Amino acid sequence: MDWITSKKCDAATAAEMIQNGDVLGVSGFTLAGYPKAVPSAVAARAEKLHEAGTEFQITLFAGASTGDSCDGALARAKAMKLRMPYQSNPSLRKGINDGSIDYIDAHLGKMGYLVRTGAVAAPTVAIIEVSAILPDGRVCLSTSGGNSVCYLEMAPKIILELNTRLGDSCVGMHDNALPELPPHARPLAIYSAGDRVGEEFVRIDPNKVIAIVENDGFDEVTPFVEPDEISRNIGERILDFIRFEEKSGRLPKGMAYQSGVGKVANAVLCAMADDDRLGQIDLFTEVIQEAVLPLLKKGKLGVASGTALTLSESAQREFVQNAEQWKKHFVLRQQEVSNSPDLIRRVGVISMNTALEADIFGNVNSSLVCGSAMMNGIGGSADFARHCALGFFLTPSVAKGGAISSIVPYVSHVDHTEHDTQIFVTEQGLADLRGLPSEERARLIIKNCVHPDFREPLTDFLEFSLKHAKGVHMPVALSRAFEMHLKFLETGKML
Repeated sequence: MDWITSKKCDAATAAEMIQNGDVLGVSGFTLAGYPKAVPSAVAARAEKLHEAGTEFQITLFAGASTGDSCDGALARAKAMKLRMPYQSNPSLRKGINDGSIDYIDAHLGKMGYLVRTGAVAAPTVAIIEVSAILPDGRVCLSTSGGNSVCYLEMAPKIILELNTRLGDSCVGMHDNALPELPPHARPLAIYSAGDRVGEEFVRIDPNKVIAIVENDGFDEVTPFVEPDEISRNIGERILDFIRFEEKSGRLPKGMAYQSGVGKVANAVLCAMADDDRLGQIDLFTEVIQEAVLPLLKKGKLGVASGTALTLSESAQREFVQNAEQWKKHFVLRQQEVSNSPDLIRRVGVISMNTALEADIFGNVNSSLVCGSAMMNGIGGSADFARHCALGFFLTPSVAKGGAISSIVPYVSHVDHTEHDTQIFVTEQGLADLRGLPSEERARLIIKNCVHPDFREPLTDFLEFSLKHAKGVHMPVALSRAFEMHLKFLETGKML
């Protein structure tokens, strides 16, 4: 019997190998390529142990968010003590915000480094979804790179989930290099989106494998929704600005694009696909969303480099069917590489990320509602915002039917300071803040990006602050900085 056959078992048996206090390092990045069978079985085991009065909780490290069969199941079973570095699951979010689950919100490009250098605990068990296992100990990852190579290297025990649905569709897409650790680390020779420097497969020690579990599940990704009018408006404004910058000689042609998660970011890619004036483009991003497929089908996609291929179930089926022709356009990297500041600067990236809220001075909150309630996390937005060649933050000007302004006097939590932001876009307009001092930035954002209902109160705050703040370099009157947030908490409306 070969080693692969000897290690095969069902998910429940594999779950019995997980002990209270274990640190699980799982594959997966933004709902792509995460283990689906074993985490659900661990959750079921936890519920039985809790009913018997036995303590059982684990720490979960991933690449970013995972699907409900992983994050959600473990959270609802009260099996999760600590989660890091990013999540997007409603059940997990509830646990984080009621204090029953500890959460460390970390820059995605730094997570692997923290584990590899011992700054945070290494996983005791790696649970990694793969699409192929070879007799010589090499494995092919599935639809994400994430931190999988790091966890496979660092964990003394490995559980592999073999996704039988994928066949050989992922073989050839992965580039599994990791950056060298300092001091004197040599750079990775990546200069454009399609450059490869690593191996297609990951070599593991078969002696570390304690179980192999088969699954045939789909990544639990929300079906793709066509962009609404506001999202399309924002996408068109961005493309118009990029053309203007290219025509003015301030932006070289051939830059790669990074697009964050969500319908607004998706709308930009859809606008690119529909733009007959736009030639072939490359992506150097973290999440390759479904909106990239229209670009591919219309012959406008050169190479999409990222760490996750996040597709709805129908698109996953379509990709597997067309993988032989399509996968040459994709490179899936480890997130220490996809989100590397060095490579983002060197490749030259036009970055587009979504803001939860922004203030009139250019600070951005990506993670916390009213400064304390976690939404999802900072993700990889800062990796790109600080190091990109040209950076956009996107948001509709209002939310909750107009009750909330996405532009506020001062953000309730700062993820990206005004030092790292460049251009803001809402459906109202675009504000290029590069080279502008604080008061000019504020006036331009209010004029171009704020919804008409909120322009007067925001202008009033600015004028008040110019008279009453301690200094006018950054005119923030502390007595009124959060009055719109406080009004919302009291009445459900910011006005």
